[in-house]
Amino acid sequence: MEKAGQVQITIKGRKGNFDLNPENYDIKEIIEVLQNVDHLLSPNSKKLRPIISYDIADGSVKHIFKTTLQTVIVLNALLMQIKTDDSIDFLEPQTAQVFEFFQQEAQKNNFEYEIKTSISDESTIIINSDTHFIRSEEVWVDAEFYFYGKIVDWGGKGKANIHLDTKEYGTLTIDVSKEFITNYEHNPIYKPYGIRAKGKQSIKSADLDKKSLVLIDIIDYNPSFKEDYLNSLINKAKKSWAGVTDADEWLQNVRGYGA
Repeated sequence: MEKAGQVQITIKGRKGNFDLNPENYDIKEIIEVLQNVDHLLSPNSKKLRPIISYDIADGSVKHIFKTTLQTVIVLNALLMQIKTDDSIDFLEPQTAQVFEFFQQEAQKNNFEYEIKTSISDESTIIINSDTHFIRSEEVWVDAEFYFYGKIVDWGGKGKANIHLDTKEYGTLTIDVSKEFITNYEHNPIYKPYGIRAKGKQSIKSADLDKKSLVLIDIIDYNPSFKEDYLNSLINKAKKSWAGVTDADEWLQNVRGYGA
């Protein structure tokens, strides 16, 4: 059985004349915390998402999450880095938004959030009306991106989009027009494709804003490894190197640095 760890988020404050407790803590507030912790513990591929169990307890309000020890170790290191830097600027946008959510709730309701893990108390983060866990102002510019992976879903009753499962970014949601889907000739589901998309990119960190992605085009993409073709290219290249005994000297001459 895989070892488990624990993440605890304790919220302290008051609701009117009463101390905050599970009895006066609204279900909508619980849902918001659950959604943000889900993003915190599995920010990328939901396919590889660990099982996360949940409990709520007294002590003001204690949100208790149990999941894999590996997941908790990663979060503990993240909290330690935030505490050391006293900043969330280095975080990926989706992860930074979680801490910004807690910061905004702390300022709006005069709550105090204590985020800790079962790994170490030294990494405990306190967020209240006096802290400032908000990213420095980012400058975002329009950019084009190329993504490669498998289309695992597309369409939608209201807003249409494509879900592309990638190794680098997890599953990306890319907006697309219903007209494009209607006129597309083939069924692309569970097949490898390249996606050309436009979106926003940070000048400072080069991070992309995953929520801004809009489809430009779908590109046929076959990632299969063709050994015979590769070997033929190698054999062709060998002719260019015939008679070369010193590769470094040969390259220097080609580049015009030779004697």
